Amino acid sequence: ISRAKFTVTYPSSFMLVASMNPSPSGYFNDPDAPVATSPAEMQRYLGKISGPLLDRIDIHIEVTPVPFDKLSNSVNGESSVEIRKRVTQARAIQTERFKDSESVHYNAQMHTKYIRNHCTLDDASKQLLKAAMERLNLSARAYDRILKVARTIADLEGVEAINGTHISEAIQYRSLDREGWLG
Repeated sequence: ISRAKFTVTYPSSFMLVASMNPSPSGYFNDPDAPVATSPAEMQRYLGKISGPLLDRIDIHIEVTPVPFDKLSNSVNGESSVEIRKRVTQARAIQTERFKDSESVHYNAQMHTKYIRNHCTLDDASKQLLKAAMERLNLSARAYDRILKVARTIADLEGVEAINGTHISEAIQYRSLDREGWLG
């Protein structure tokens, strides 16, 4: 907290979950939308969000409208109990991985040294990430975020090595970083 004459730092650990409408009208990319938004309006709308702030958010997910047929479908997806079990196992893997560290307890807290040690990639995965970085014009911060998310995806699967599938999925979670994602 910064004030005119002093700055105070308090310890904190939090997870930020935020949402926003996809466009001023709220109907971006919805073919059944009653209102269309021009690319210029979209750029102006997205320009209200700080690029450096977006760069610090690990996962960006675009959620499309769910059709009525799926809402009314009686088929159940994966249960919360099963998801919780998988997340608990992944956290146990991370606790073991960082047991000798006083400041790092899970993947999101990794700094460069830990990323280099625990997010090693095979040649194919490196090439995939390199191509994504160049094609999507991603920042160095996005590179580290992709590696940390890929490490977490691998942990959720219970596998030691990060592979191309994990990298691909992590890249997909950086949708707001992509230049020209409006079309």
